Amino acid sequence: MANATSSAPKLPESLQRIVEARHHDPFEVLGRHAEAGRVVARVFLPQAEHVRLVEADAPMERIEGTDFFVWEGDSEQLPERFQVEWVDADGVAHVQYDPYCFPPLLGDLDLHLFGEGKHWHVYRILGSHLVEFEGVTGIRFAVWSPNAERVSVVGDFNAWDGRANPMRVRGGSGVWELFIPGLEPGGFYKYEIRDRATHIHIKIDPYAQAFQERPQTAGLLAVDSAFDWGDADWMEQRARTNWQQAPMSVYEVHLGSWRRDPEGNFLNYRVLAHEIADYVKELGFSHIELMPITEHPLDASWGYQCTGYFAPTSRFGTPDDFRYFVDHFHREGIGVLLDWVPAHFPKDAYALARFDGTALYEHADPRLGEHKDWGTLIFNFGRNEVRNFLLASALYWLEEFHIDGLRVDAVASMLYLDYSRNAGEWIPNKYGGNENLEAVDFIRELNMVTHEQFPGTLMVAEESTAWPAVSRPTYLGGLGFSMKWNMGWMHDTLSYMQKDPIYRHFHHDLLTFGLLYAFTENFVLPFSHDEVVHGKKSMLDKMPGDGWQKFASLRLLYTFMFSYPGKKLLFQGCEFGQGKEWNFASQLDWELMERPPHQGVHKLVADLNRIYAELPALHEVDFDAAGFEWIDCHDSSQSVLSYIRKDRAGKTLIAAVFNFTPVPRTNYRIGIPEPGFYREAVNSDAELYGGSNVGNQGGVTAEPVSWMGRPHSLLISLPPLAGLILVHEPLTEASGTAEDDDDAASTTPDTPEMSTDASDANDTAA
Repeated sequence: MANATSSAPKLPESLQRIVEARHHDPFEVLGRHAEAGRVVARVFLPQAEHVRLVEADAPMERIEGTDFFVWEGDSEQLPERFQVEWVDADGVAHVQYDPYCFPPLLGDLDLHLFGEGKHWHVYRILGSHLVEFEGVTGIRFAVWSPNAERVSVVGDFNAWDGRANPMRVRGGSGVWELFIPGLEPGGFYKYEIRDRATHIHIKIDPYAQAFQERPQTAGLLAVDSAFDWGDADWMEQRARTNWQQAPMSVYEVHLGSWRRDPEGNFLNYRVLAHEIADYVKELGFSHIELMPITEHPLDASWGYQCTGYFAPTSRFGTPDDFRYFVDHFHREGIGVLLDWVPAHFPKDAYALARFDGTALYEHADPRLGEHKDWGTLIFNFGRNEVRNFLLASALYWLEEFHIDGLRVDAVASMLYLDYSRNAGEWIPNKYGGNENLEAVDFIRELNMVTHEQFPGTLMVAEESTAWPAVSRPTYLGGLGFSMKWNMGWMHDTLSYMQKDPIYRHFHHDLLTFGLLYAFTENFVLPFSHDEVVHGKKSMLDKMPGDGWQKFASLRLLYTFMFSYPGKKLLFQGCEFGQGKEWNFASQLDWELMERPPHQGVHKLVADLNRIYAELPALHEVDFDAAGFEWIDCHDSSQSVLSYIRKDRAGKTLIAAVFNFTPVPRTNYRIGIPEPGFYREAVNSDAELYGGSNVGNQGGVTAEPVSWMGRPHSLLISLPPLAGLILVHEPLTEASGTAEDDDDAASTTPDTPEMSTDASDANDTAA
C-alpha cells in the first residue's frame, strides 16, 4: 500500500504528488519529456538502489531523499521507448521498458461505446490483457473508476506497492489505463484506489477472467485462450433448431456437491465433464444447468453472491478446463445452461461494493441499492457503464465458453422496487409505480442483444410473480425471455403432493388451476435446488405415508411432470430419490443407488426422458393450448386426473391418467377421441420401478362406447399412487390390429417388459 507521507525535500507539486501517490496523470512527470531543447527522463522506483538507462548507457541520478531517478541529455541519446536497468536491495538486477514512455493504447471509440453502454465486447478492453505495441509485449490494464483520485496496479510483480505503477485516467471516461511492458501471464494483481477523501481501497479487477482460489481473491494475469474447440456441429445445429418444438429436459447441477474425490476435495472441470456427461446421457437429459460457477468467495452462497462476472471459479480448475467441460458436453450432444446473477452482488470490501469510494455499481440510497433479505447490493441499471458491464458478462459466457443459454436468477427482485420491502423502505418510480423501469429496460436489452448476437441460445427467467409477457418478444411489449420457470405450478403441485391422500380430494384445484395460465408463457417446470434445502425436505421426504407410499408418490409426481405441458428441470439427486436435503458441503448420497427403491426411481426417470424425447405429442406443442385437452379434470372425489397430449401434425396422441390415492381402481372408464389400441408406454407402478405391478397387460383397445362427450372410451385399471401414459396406435381397417408401419415405429418408443395383470387388483368401484 502506498505511503501518504514522505521525507522528500522540496519538490515541484507534480513530483510531490507522485511521491505521495496521489497523481491522476503520472505521465505528466514520468517517462521521457522534451524540455528546453533537451530530453529529461524520470522514473520512480521505490524498490531500486541504482538505476541506469540501457540505450543511453548512462546512470540516472537519484533525487536526494526520494525514489525519483533522473537523467538529462540530447534527444538522440534516448529513443522514445527506452529501457532501464535497476538493482534492488538484494543486489538483483532488473531490466525493463519504462511503462511511462508508451502512449495510451485504448481507442477513443472503445471508450465512447463503453460510455454509451453499447460495447458488447468491453471485456476485451477493460481488465488485464497481454498485448504487443511496437514490438514490445506486456500487459495492458484498464479499469473504470471515475471518482478515484489515483489508481495503481499492484501485484506480486511490484511487491504490492501502490507507488510503483500508478495509472493514467482517460479524460472524462472514468477509465484508468496502464501498459506494463515485459510483464508476463501467471502473476496475480489487484487495483489500489485512492478516493477523493484520501482513503485507500484494494480492489479486485471487475473484468478479471481468472482468480486465485478462495480464500485468496487476487486476479490472475491470464493469456487469451487458444483452446481448440470441437463442437462446430453442435453450434451449427443449435442455431438451426426450433427449440420451442424440441424436447428439453434439464438436469440442474451444483458442481461442488455432485461428486467429490475420496478425500472430499473438489473434482476438476475435466473430470466432472466425463463423469456428469456419461451419467446425464444415460438418463436421457438433453441439457444440464449449472448453478453459478462465476467466481464467488463463499461456498455457502452456492455461487449466488458473485464477485467475478467474467471468471469461472478456480475451485474446479482453469478457464480452459471449463472450456473443455462445455466442449465435451457438446460433443456428447448435451447442452449447457448457466445460472447467471445480475440481480445483486455481495458487500465484500475487496470487490464491487463502493468500488472507487462511492456507490459506483450500486445505488447510493439503500432504498434502491440494497437487498436486506440477502445482505447484498443492487446494480444501478440506469448507469450506462454498469449496464454495459452486465451485458458484456452475459455475452462473454455465450461467446467465450459456448454456453447454450443463461438462467437469469431472481428476476422478480429486479422488476419491483418494493420487492421484499415494507412501506417507506422503497422509492416509487417517476410515475408513482413500483416497477423498476431501468431494470425493465436492461432486461429487454439483455434479451434482444443475446438473441441477436447468438441465435439459438436460450434466456430463461426465474420469475415468481404474475408480471405479464415475461417470455414474449420485446416488440410485442414482453421482456423477451425465451422461457420462464413455472413457479406457480411447482408450488401448487408440491403443496398437493405433500398432503395425505385422504385429504387430497379437497385440494383437487391445485392440480387443475395451472392449466388456466399454462399457455400464457413459455414455461419450464422446475423442481430445483430451492425445493430441497432450508428445511423443505428432499423430494422423497416431502411425500406422505410409509416408505412404499413415498416412493410411489415420487414416481407418480415425475410421471405427471413429464406428461404435463412445459419443458422439464430436475435437480441433482432428485432423479434417484435422495433421502436427505441437499447439502452443498458434501457429495450426493450415491450409496442409495444400491437399493432397489432408489434404482426404480432412477430407471423411471430414464424411461420418462426417453419417451418424452421420442413422442412428439409430449414436447412439440408445449406452449400452445392446441397440444392439450382435458379428458376429465373433475374427478376430485377419487383424486383422479386425465388428459390428452397431441403433436402438431396430429400423428401422435397420448392419454395420461393419474391416481393420486393408494387405492387401485379397476374398470375405470375414460373417454377418448380416437379408436385404436392405447399402448401402456409408462406405468409408474410397474414392478421394475418398485411398484405393485397393477396395470393393463401392456395396453387397452378402445371401445365404441360414448363417454364424457367422446365417441370412444377405454376401460382401464388404475394402479395405486401411479400414473399411466398410454400411446395411441391406430387400427388397420383390414386386420383390426394396431398399425406397425415405419411412421408408427418412429414415434412409438419400445416399452419395458412388465407384468400388468389387472386381475391382481382389487375390485374397488371406479
